[in-house]
Amino acid sequence: MIRKIGFAILCLTAMGLYGQNGTVSPYSYFGIGDLRSGTTIENRMMGGLSMYTDSIHLTLKNPAGYGKLRLTTYTAGMSHREISLNSFTEQEKTSVTNLEYLAIGFPISPKISAGFGIRPFSSVGYDVLQERTNTNGNEETNLYSGEGGINQVFFSLGFELARDLNLGASVNYNFGTLENTKTQRVEGLQYGTREIQISEVGGYDFVYGLTFTPRIKDKYTLFTSAVINTQVNLVSENTQTINSFSLSTGNTIEELEVNLAQQGLKNTELKIPTIATFGLGFGEDKKWFLGAEYSFQQLSTFENRFLRIQNQEYTDASSYAMGAFYIPDYASFNSYFKRVIYRAGVRYDFTGIVVNGKEIQNFGITFGLGLPLGGSFSNLNLGFEWGKRGTTAADLIEEKYFGVNVGVSFNDRWFQKRKIN
Repeated sequence: MIRKIGFAILCLTAMGLYGQNGTVSPYSYFGIGDLRSGTTIENRMMGGLSMYTDSIHLTLKNPAGYGKLRLTTYTAGMSHREISLNSFTEQEKTSVTNLEYLAIGFPISPKISAGFGIRPFSSVGYDVLQERTNTNGNEETNLYSGEGGINQVFFSLGFELARDLNLGASVNYNFGTLENTKTQRVEGLQYGTREIQISEVGGYDFVYGLTFTPRIKDKYTLFTSAVINTQVNLVSENTQTINSFSLSTGNTIEELEVNLAQQGLKNTELKIPTIATFGLGFGEDKKWFLGAEYSFQQLSTFENRFLRIQNQEYTDASSYAMGAFYIPDYASFNSYFKRVIYRAGVRYDFTGIVVNGKEIQNFGITFGLGLPLGGSFSNLNLGFEWGKRGTTAADLIEEKYFGVNVGVSFNDRWFQKRKIN
């Protein structure tokens, strides 16, 4: 009961965090913002793999994992990142703290389990200052800023179709607000101008997963997985306002709402292409695991007609990830640290975002610990990650980051009658 109350309090507290910006990256300006990892801390610390599943943890990106779930599991995760933003000549440091997910999974029968939860799908949060001399020889200052993001509520169902073969499916409802602002000041002018673009976004997508984990020589397991995240179909209701303001007081002088309906931009569609992920791994049960995944997305077909950006385009995206864990002795009574799960991973992402002719790439190294809580199957997961994204070439920004991640996974039994001797 205490665990249930604690988890409910955590849910109520964390819901307030969803109003905060989840990123400080200038690259969240593009598309629908920074796409979030969407996976649990324990899987994230193995390079973000979604293929490894067991009976006591949730695997949020692969619904087939629910077919193995044998205990009711409450899980939540948070992250903190220290970020260095570097141009060719300047450097700025900042940080951001986020709620990553809240979810619960529970067995319905010995071979069927379900789950639901909430997590951020994308985040917008940037401030970019541009100074230049215009064609009249006057100094011009442009400030580009953005905030908001898209959240995702999901329901998942997984079942064991045959021995070692599990199938699953998830339905996701995505909703949120994206706001982008451009503020301009020109030397010698009394007033500045501000353009605000707001998109209210909503829509569905589906995820289908499969895992096949046959035993080899009764000691080892071969892990194979396939996950298809179908095209995300979003409808965006857009507004655009342009106003002038006093440079001395900041007060609005005049405001005009743009007639987007006349331009066919009042309501637009955002179609985020399908992502296909395939994984292969090998391991010894409750001892060690090593796996790798490849993901592909035809992002070159994506466009946002409302938010058109110069010098930016899309190409096909792909990701490569490798991860592993090791448990010295999961049943040890003498040493706590022999029961600790040691995780590590690496990933390389070709994001598909091309700015000034350069594709934005991301490289990350992850590692962490799974710490048992008491004598139960519950655990506290600590993770760390280091990486960099982008480049200082072509007048772009390189991001270097170090992250600390914390996740909890509590286990309980539901729908089981207690016997009294």
